[in-house]
Amino acid sequence: MGESSDSVSIDIDMVPFGGKEFLVKTSGGSLSVFVCGDQEKPALITYPDVALNYMSCFQGLFVCPDAASLLLHNFCIYHIDAPGHEFGANVISSDVPLLSVDDLADQVAEVLDFFGLQKVLCLGVTAGAYILTLFAMKYKERVLGLILVSPVCKAPTWAEWLYNKVLMNLLYFYGMCGVLKECLLQRYFSKELRYGVHGTESEIIQACLKLLDERQSPNVMRFLQAINKRHDLTDELKKLQCKTLVFVGESSPFRTESVHMSTKIGRKNCTLVEVKCVWQR
Repeated sequence: MGESSDSVSIDIDMVPFGGKEFLVKTSGGSLSVFVCGDQEKPALITYPDVALNYMSCFQGLFVCPDAASLLLHNFCIYHIDAPGHEFGANVISSDVPLLSVDDLADQVAEVLDFFGLQKVLCLGVTAGAYILTLFAMKYKERVLGLILVSPVCKAPTWAEWLYNKVLMNLLYFYGMCGVLKECLLQRYFSKELRYGVHGTESEIIQACLKLLDERQSPNVMRFLQAINKRHDLTDELKKLQCKTLVFVGESSPFRTESVHMSTKIGRKNCTLVEVKCVWQR
């Protein structure tokens, strides 16, 4: 692990599964890493989607006793938040240069160096899945496997680019407003989960909305700008040396791209799991 002068360690009592937060200094600024479990065990790193942190993105996984027990029994989990997405984050100064997706992937490597991790398993969601896939391409020898949820791998289409521009304008002028939160919920959840059985918000939606209110809008803009300028990884996918597991919902807006990605990686190294929505009425 790196020198103590390069990080700040913070205990967070509100987290049900325990752990400790480290603020790791990287070439692109400080990065929050929340560590859960025995650091002598194999490492699993996570990276969330746009506007989410580890709690809002992965809480559904870790509040499930069986899943949490299985993961923490076998791995030490390193939750990496995008810059400025951690709890209590300050607004990143406008004087700080914007980071590209390559910069964000390089930050992941710096986190591994800080903790003395040689090889890791990676779990990422959508934008986070893109960052970890790019990391796996740039640092092939350091990745044991990829678990990707609703991943993207292509450059943005004109429609997505324009849509993200609208979101950035909303963030700039209105902050985390109701319209923006509804757009983000459509990105994260199916219609069935958003509106529930009787047209009311489920508990997980309410919790996500509360956590979105805590995000610093300028910091979310920075991450969204990086993702909106991402480059196409398609031609490099076959060169991935690690095994890859792709999960995508049947109604996910990223289903087509997730299927495309799994096809390009190939059946030898990639397994696609399509999740069907089962909703009792």
